[in-house]
Amino acid sequence: MDTIASLFSFITTPVSWVIVQFHTVYGAIFGPDTGWAWGLSIVSLVILIRICLIPLFVKQIKATRAMQTLQPEMKKIQERYKNDKQRQSEEMMKLYKESGTNPLSSCLPILAQSPFFFALYHVLNGIASGETIGVINESLLESARKAHIFGAPLAAKFKDSADTIHSLGASVTDVRVVTVVMIVLMSASQFYTQRQLMTKNVDTTVKTPFMQQQKMLMYVFPIMFAVFGINFPVGVLVYWLTTNVWTMGQQMYVIHNNPTPGSKAQAAYLERLTKHVTHHGKVRRRSEKTIVKAIVTKGRDRNEFERKFINALNKAGLAAQSDGTVVKSTTQAAAQTEDGATGATATATAARRQQPKRQSKAQRQTGGPRQAGDSPSLEKSDTPDDAKPAAAQQPQKPGSGTRSKAQSGQRKGGPQRPKSPSKK
Repeated sequence: MDTIASLFSFITTPVSWVIVQFHTVYGAIFGPDTGWAWGLSIVSLVILIRICLIPLFVKQIKATRAMQTLQPEMKKIQERYKNDKQRQSEEMMKLYKESGTNPLSSCLPILAQSPFFFALYHVLNGIASGETIGVINESLLESARKAHIFGAPLAAKFKDSADTIHSLGASVTDVRVVTVVMIVLMSASQFYTQRQLMTKNVDTTVKTPFMQQQKMLMYVFPIMFAVFGINFPVGVLVYWLTTNVWTMGQQMYVIHNNPTPGSKAQAAYLERLTKHVTHHGKVRRRSEKTIVKAIVTKGRDRNEFERKFINALNKAGLAAQSDGTVVKSTTQAAAQTEDGATGATATATAARRQQPKRQSKAQRQTGGPRQAGDSPSLEKSDTPDDAKPAAAQQPQKPGSGTRSKAQSGQRKGGPQRPKSPSKK
């Protein structure tokens, strides 16, 4: 470990200087020798580092999304050149170059944070050994050795002997209870962070080896933290627990506001966005405009959740624009009447007005007054009975008028069918 620490010795002095500056502030509030002053100094160091790493975190999100998009193409390359590893690697690199992605981009925050982690470990290890390091002088070293967090010294480890722990002014029970609780919280936060990524923010429409890899890491990382945690000083456990909690909260924010397309988180987000847009009639936040713009740009390549979102806006009389804004649909606005009724309502109203009123049975039998809009074919003839032809006035035999000529074997028009000769 000394070799690894020496590699990051160039950052040991800046890290120790930042801790001392925060300790000066918190020491004036809680006392310079208290665990609150030194513990909050470590937490503040984590927050400062993670704020500086936010641009890298944004790049990590974009790289992860790009890698998820390329998974189907990568799978095809693997199947096509499964017997030629060199050609497979060449095609993979070509795909990365054409798409502008880098597999290592998703590891940038971890790689950038590693020097600070090892530098902090080296500083706390020096405190445990009674050695000054960086800008930590003898007085600060003595103050840090007296600092306890819930009864455990900052420099104590789970595997330290009883003599070492007693020299730091603590008991073995207190140190091991505090370290076990911190290791459990650290592993649990890491597991939950990876689990919410797998269950909520992964495209469920694409089944690729990338998903299996992420599922494996969900169980591997907590085990790694549990194994290595027993060798970390309490101060490093505070640092790593704070880092995991920050990562968990940061990821929850991203999943809630910028989910992966095709994931369950996107379905929930678009449902909330639909209610918001249909209620207010517009998109207010810039992040929402960015997502609406991306959905409109996709066109026919939209997934199921995005199509539902567009259809819901159309039903509400709204239309999403290419710039991410939402306006009233032009077809529906043009069909609005002066009293505010929509075109569909006005058309239905006009159709009801033009439809003739249906006559009752008594009116049809007695030849009652004809309503406006009645069909002329339903009217009774105005010609008097005495003006009708005589053939029409002659009474017909019962049943003779109702039988058609077709029933008697004769056609109504054209050449007649010859009768078959009668059989004797």
